[in-house]
Amino acid sequence: MGIKSRLAILNFLEFFSWGSWLLSAGAYMVETLGFTGLQVGAVYATLGMASTFMPPILGMVADKLVNAEKVFGICHLLLSGLFWLLAEASGFTNFYLVMLLVSVCYMPTLALNNSISYFNLEKHGLDPIRSFPPIRVWGTIGFILAAWSVDVLGYKVSAYQFYLGAAASLLLGLYSITLPKVPIDKGEYKSWVQRFGLDAFQLLKERNMAIFFVFSMLLGVALQVTNIWGVPFLNDFELGYKDSFAVEHSVFLVSLSQLSEILFILAIPFFLKRYGIKKVVMISMFAWILRFGLFALGNPEGIGLVMLILSMLVYGMAFDFYFVSGSLYINKETDPKMRSSAQGLFMMMVNGIGATLGAYTSGFVVDYFSDTGSKNWSFIWSVFAVYAMIIGIAFAVLFKYRHKKEEFNEID
Repeated sequence: MGIKSRLAILNFLEFFSWGSWLLSAGAYMVETLGFTGLQVGAVYATLGMASTFMPPILGMVADKLVNAEKVFGICHLLLSGLFWLLAEASGFTNFYLVMLLVSVCYMPTLALNNSISYFNLEKHGLDPIRSFPPIRVWGTIGFILAAWSVDVLGYKVSAYQFYLGAAASLLLGLYSITLPKVPIDKGEYKSWVQRFGLDAFQLLKERNMAIFFVFSMLLGVALQVTNIWGVPFLNDFELGYKDSFAVEHSVFLVSLSQLSEILFILAIPFFLKRYGIKKVVMISMFAWILRFGLFALGNPEGIGLVMLILSMLVYGMAFDFYFVSGSLYINKETDPKMRSSAQGLFMMMVNGIGATLGAYTSGFVVDYFSDTGSKNWSFIWSVFAVYAMIIGIAFAVLFKYRHKKEEFNEID
């Protein structure tokens, strides 16, 4: 089996494990466990808290001590057991603590996945910018199939969604053992900073890179908002649109967001070559404004349903044009000896600090615009749309980058 196929399987299982619960866990916590908005936000914030310190730590381990594919596999074997425990938890405290452990094990694997994929592609003489997006598409397919399975099987407000994640992580943990070894850096280190892989933080001394990481954090806030509240938002239409497709199959509808990723992931090489990272990111930020704005105006019938579907379709552009393109940009701008650490730092900003802020602030906003259990979703989504507009304008002004098209001449 070729390396592209092997990496495609890796990405498929990685995101199938995530897609089995990420979109639907919020609805499960609200409708089955009876958690408040702030409690749901706190649970999702564990993803961010873990991403703040675990990706850099395990990135350092993968760079300096243990092969990346082994670290990756161990994390998923642990996850298979933790998902089982999560399915059995009911009270807020127990659920929160187990989800924190799930986050500690899962979130660093996103950065390790990038490092494993980029190394193996370069080892086989392939350009990651051109070759990785079609491979990463299989991760999106895995996420979609997991979400659809949860929807079709009726698991969106059931603990069975976590058993599905457990099975995927067990399979992935075993599969990881068969992957080619990613070598560790056994060179001599001049300081303890280099020894522990903390030299990746030196990237923050470069103005453009520092700005890029800061806005990675700010967009991580936007990403967490839709992960948490997309399905609960659609489920709340049950009062007036109980029999509508959008309510009965809310997870399916939200998963169209991931379906749109397939198109936009494949478009990344063309857009990076033609427009460069700054314009690609600006397109992403404009798409986030549309995403939230269309949510604010949409409903499950007529033109409102069209708006909801359009919101799902622009998600691929919003997500991929920053988070996938950003990962490729950092890989291109970083010394090979610290790429795992740099990817870990990127994930720390996006899924760490950004996701934590997004979880808590979105929970606060949802509760603030709620009255005796009824949520004013139009105001809620409008707040998020204004937020996306502000950071889009700020990025355009602050990030100075001159695109050199010749750097991408190797891309078809």
